[in-house]
Amino acid sequence: MVPYLVGDLVAEFVAACGVRSAFGIISVHNIPMLDAIQRQGRVRFVMARNEMGAAHMADGYARAEGGLGVVFSSTGPGAANAVGGLVEAGFAGTPLLHITGQSPLAGIGRGQGGVHDVPDQLGMLRSVCKAAVRIHSPKEALGVLTQAGVTALSGRPGPVSVELPFDVQRATIERPKAFDDFMLPLTPPRVPEGAELDRLVEHVAKARRPMLWLGAGARDAADGARRLVDMGFGAMNSQAAHGVVPDDHPRNLGALNGSLATRPDPIVEALLDEADLLLVAGSRLRINETRDNQTRLPANRVQIDLDPAANGRTYSSELFVCGDAGATLALLADRLAGRLKVDETFRQAVAAAKVRANAAYRQSLGPYAELPDKLRAVMPRDCVWVRDVTLSNGSWGNKIFPIYNPRDGMYPIGLGIGPGLPLGVGAAVSATARGRKTVMMSGDGGFAVNLPELLTAAQEKVDIVILVMNDSGYGVIKHIQDGSYGGRRCFGDLLPPDFAKLAEAAHMPHRLARSVDEVAREVAAALDTQGPVMVEVQMDAIGPFPNYIAPPPAGQ
Repeated sequence: MVPYLVGDLVAEFVAACGVRSAFGIISVHNIPMLDAIQRQGRVRFVMARNEMGAAHMADGYARAEGGLGVVFSSTGPGAANAVGGLVEAGFAGTPLLHITGQSPLAGIGRGQGGVHDVPDQLGMLRSVCKAAVRIHSPKEALGVLTQAGVTALSGRPGPVSVELPFDVQRATIERPKAFDDFMLPLTPPRVPEGAELDRLVEHVAKARRPMLWLGAGARDAADGARRLVDMGFGAMNSQAAHGVVPDDHPRNLGALNGSLATRPDPIVEALLDEADLLLVAGSRLRINETRDNQTRLPANRVQIDLDPAANGRTYSSELFVCGDAGATLALLADRLAGRLKVDETFRQAVAAAKVRANAAYRQSLGPYAELPDKLRAVMPRDCVWVRDVTLSNGSWGNKIFPIYNPRDGMYPIGLGIGPGLPLGVGAAVSATARGRKTVMMSGDGGFAVNLPELLTAAQEKVDIVILVMNDSGYGVIKHIQDGSYGGRRCFGDLLPPDFAKLAEAAHMPHRLARSVDEVAREVAAALDTQGPVMVEVQMDAIGPFPNYIAPPPAGQ
């Protein structure tokens, strides 16, 4: 009979938290935990090729699932490799549990040159996580893991690292009886009540031309948000919150929220000038989406956020309510039913502004103007849409590509290039298990950062279309250099691989597109194929991508 080890406790804990897939790389310092995952058979372990990719995969999986993501790494270099993924999870507010090995207890911090031993690993992890803790003894293992899971999921979610020394992993213990009916002891999120809720309701009820701005903190607020829009609110969202209100709702402007990169959107800002209330829910009103807080917003602003420190962090508010966006918007919708009297002319103005702003934005895309609509037309409505940082995503991918559910879209919130492919693989692990498809779009530059994870996609047989927008370099950087550095380009041209041969080496089909119509046709064919498929887009054949990053001409 195989003894029950602390490693078994870790595996059972992960399963008891409702996690069905975990990610990582097996190593000498985490074998007891991963051996237990294999023996117990309750959690699928996805073998990444690099710990950074594994952490991004766990992030993508958690975003798609709406729950906890888990990544296993080794000690030292392995834990350091995971840091990039932990940083992105922090930007995105993803609840991520990073479980890493550590040297045996007696050797920690003694500089004895042990395998993978690095000084102050916990300090490194604390610098990028909500918390980083060490399990010092078998008897505290379940308690420390439980607290780590609660911390990752509570307040503004984020990554938490847990160190488990190798000798503690191998220690024999009794199976905790708590696992017979285990639940994480999560505290219900704060919601306003009493006079605080009354004040919010009375303030909003006076509005006749109200707008709603939804952020990633409102991804679980679809019920209340959609009811408010049905009452007459106009809606818009941050780029991370597409789909809380479906992007095809006639009064939802999506991410057409007043900023066109470095320039204002005159159509949307005129609409915001007309509004008499802006209700901001779960959004930081990030400076990259408001032109460094220069976007004109209605003076009458109400902000709902679970983080009390969000009050005044970017824009000030007439009224700040500290509470969970989903629960608070639902309560607000309940209380406003039959009371809110929105001007009919404003409803019409919002719908008209959406049509005009969308049309104007498409005109700015040059030869790519028809690509968003044609690509969307061949994708299932519930397809997961994952993007890396690239020209196509920084423009139409973030701004006007329709998403219909809040868990169906994701991109690197920290705006680092490279997470797209592993985020997509992690999301596809979730989506494929539910009979859904995933499309991941990357530029050739960002794609190269985590290129080995192609093999993870192939080995896991996930249904993902890997759409590579190939312009042979860092297109975003080149546009910045053109606009702000006198056209002096340096270090932005890359030698691309032969993508057809690369796909063959990674055991997947390759399809090539040289026109907008071909992109739609090849993606449609790829979506009809089981398993991963690469679709390469030769951008030079379509035409130069318009520079949306350059500052406006002088005087404008």
